[in-house]
Amino acid sequence: MDIERKHVELIDLFVMQAAVLDGPALAGLVLEATSHPSLFAFSEILAVPTLAKLEGTLYSSSLDVLRLFAYGTWSDYKCNAGSLPVLSPDQVRKLKQLSVLTLAETNKVLPYDQLMQELDVSNVRELEDFLINECMYAGIVRGKLDQLSRCFEVQFAAGRDLRPEQLNNMIQTLANWLDTSDSLLHSIQDKIKWADTMSEATKKHRKEIEDRVEEVKKSLKADMDLRGHDEMFFEHGGMMDYEEDRVRPKRRRAPMP
Repeated sequence: MDIERKHVELIDLFVMQAAVLDGPALAGLVLEATSHPSLFAFSEILAVPTLAKLEGTLYSSSLDVLRLFAYGTWSDYKCNAGSLPVLSPDQVRKLKQLSVLTLAETNKVLPYDQLMQELDVSNVRELEDFLINECMYAGIVRGKLDQLSRCFEVQFAAGRDLRPEQLNNMIQTLANWLDTSDSLLHSIQDKIKWADTMSEATKKHRKEIEDRVEEVKKSLKADMDLRGHDEMFFEHGGMMDYEEDRVRPKRRRAPMP
């Protein structure tokens, strides 16, 4: 999150500077932005009205360079090198980093051969050093280097600027996602209501069972108390009769005449 916040702050800084510059100063700003080691999004800068004024001037190539860094790749630069300025080493490294992000947008397993061709890298060691030092350490991608299978397994890749023609598809994708999220939310809410209803019914049923159990316990206790009282009374009465009969002085019978 801290990296994202700093990136936003950096973009805002370049946007504010671009809004008050023109001509050679603006061309210099484009060079600085496309060489900055922590900047990987350029569409906000490209949207500043002063940049459009470079079109058709001596500095129009700076506008082309900014578009290249916003949407293009190292292969795009090689195909149009004759009409573009020579890039500095920092710009070359940045454009190759952006090329890795473009490849990662469509495939999460990138073969080494494809990467070496796209980045103009001659051997695996150089490629892995670039992926580790210039991409993963920079925080723009995370992944696993599989030397056995000769591929880079992408786990995370930062997003690139959207081309204008991609906006409608992105808007439609987001709208579909929103509809799906709303449907899922309603489904979850219905399930919560059903669960609450079942919970109340369960509580009510449990209370009824507990009340009935308590009534049975009271009834059993009362019955046991009554039985115990009767047995004690019977035993007490029977023993007294027996004892009284045993200790009562026996009358002597009168002698027979």
